[in-house]
Amino acid sequence: MTHTVIGMFDTADQAKSAAQQLASAGFSLDHVDVASRNDDTTDTNNVNRGRYRSNTNRNEESTSDSISDFFSNLFSDDDDNAHRYAHAARESGSLVTVHAHSAENAHQAAEILDRCGAVDVNERAEQSGYKGKATNANNANANANVTNQNTNDQVSAKVIEENLQVGKRVEQTGGARLRSRIIERPVEASVRLREEHVNVDRKPVDRPATEADFAAFKEGNIEVTESAERAVVGKEARVVEEVTLGKEVTEREETIHDTVRKTEVDVENLNKGTANDPRRQS
Repeated sequence: MTHTVIGMFDTADQAKSAAQQLASAGFSLDHVDVASRNDDTTDTNNVNRGRYRSNTNRNEESTSDSISDFFSNLFSDDDDNAHRYAHAARESGSLVTVHAHSAENAHQAAEILDRCGAVDVNERAEQSGYKGKATNANNANANANVTNQNTNDQVSAKVIEENLQVGKRVEQTGGARLRSRIIERPVEASVRLREEHVNVDRKPVDRPATEADFAAFKEGNIEVTESAERAVVGKEARVVEEVTLGKEVTEREETIHDTVRKTEVDVENLNKGTANDPRRQS
C-alpha cells in the first residue's frame, strides 16, 4: 500500500530544506515532490500522480482548481478533508509531498517534515477562516499528515523498539604447524687402527751345530702373517626429542556496549477549548 505524506510550509526555502533532509535520511528524490506557489522552478514532474505546480503566469482560479483536484484525488471518499487541505495549501507558500512505501517509512517522513517546520493543517485552515465538518482526530496528530492513497480513514504510527542480541562466532586467530624435513651435515670421528708388518732379520752366526740344529735341518715352510685394522662405519638412529602440538582453552567475559533505538509517539489532544494533554506511548 502506498502512503502519501504531505507537509505544508510558509516559504520555499523551508520546503527545499525539508526535501534535502529527506534525501539525507535515505528517501529517493523520485518520490519527493516540492511545489511552490511563487516559484517558477519546481521539482514536480508528474501532474497525473496528484502533484500540482503554480507560477506567476497562471491565474489564481487555475491554481485553485489544480490544488482542489490534487486533494480530491487524495481524499476520494472524504470531501471535508479534501477541502480543508486544499484551503490550507492555498494559504501556504510551498507543499512537499512524499510517496512512502510503508507505514514506518511514512512515519519517518512525517517526523522529518515536522522538524523542518511544517504547519498544522487544521490550525492553518481554522486561522484562515475555513468552515467545515469536525476535525478528524486521526488526521490532527502531526503537522505533516500521513494518508493512504488506497482509501483508508485511519493513520497509525508504529512503535518500534530495538533489542540488543549478542551472539558468538568462531574466528581463527592463530595456530602452529609442525613440518619435519631431513637435513644432512658433515661429521667426523677419530679411531686408532693397528697394523702388523713382518720384518726379516738376517745376522751371521759361526758356532758348532747342536742336536737341535740337526733336528731342524730339513726342508719346511715357516710363515708369519701380517694383519691390519680397518675403520668400519655404521649408523645408529636414536630419538633425541619429541615435539607435540596441543591446545589450552581459556575463557574470558566481554561486556558489549552499544545503543538501541525505540520509537516514542506523542499524542496531543488538539480539541478546541480543551487543555492540551500530551501523552507519550512507547
